[in-house]
Amino acid sequence: MFTKQRLIIVATAVALLSGCASPNPYDNQGQADGGSTGMSKTAKYGGLGALAGALAGAAISHDNRGKGALIGAAVVGASAAGYGYYADQQEKKLRASMANTGVEVQRQGDEIKLIMPGNITFATDSANIASSFYQPLNNLAGSLKEFSQNQIEIVGYTDSTGSRQHNMDLSQRRAQSVATYLTSQGVSGANLSARGAGPDNPIASNGDVNGRAQNRRVEVNLKAIPGQQYGGQQQ
Repeated sequence: MFTKQRLIIVATAVALLSGCASPNPYDNQGQADGGSTGMSKTAKYGGLGALAGALAGAAISHDNRGKGALIGAAVVGASAAGYGYYADQQEKKLRASMANTGVEVQRQGDEIKLIMPGNITFATDSANIASSFYQPLNNLAGSLKEFSQNQIEIVGYTDSTGSRQHNMDLSQRRAQSVATYLTSQGVSGANLSARGAGPDNPIASNGDVNGRAQNRRVEVNLKAIPGQQYGGQQQ
């Protein structure tokens, strides 16, 4: 039977693990708040997970609290860092391959988002890939083949000019064009989806030319595959 004290310790461990799972806030340059400390996301998640595991292990293994704490720290710490480590490595490679292409790489918790602006993606009112867009897409295809354990969501956006129906259709065709090109370059379509969001979720004002240009974009969101094992951790 657990004593009241052990229950409190386990509850504290659960709270710490919940904190590990909470996404970190990032600004629009993809830099973490407090990033000047130099602590990687993997180290932070793994370290907190290890502490939580140690607390739980010590509470459960009342005959040998030291041994229980070590086992708990090792198992839970590695688990918490599983997909975080995978995403760290992928983010690093993407930032290198997307440098000087006009594509913005953002990190939001364990999710990676690439924002591809309208000035390099498609001509006005067209779903045909612009010549300036092929190199970033080729770089992305290479990364997605190297890091193939992602759920990939491609979302097309437009500005608010024109009818909503037209913009929804155009954004869908643009997202599908990106998806089709990536699969033609060898990216698996098993965990890939494409959809159009038209003028929804603007990232700038549609009241001026520069704002509308920013809203015409394609976003590629990379997430963990539900149920997939990453370093012993199931998502």
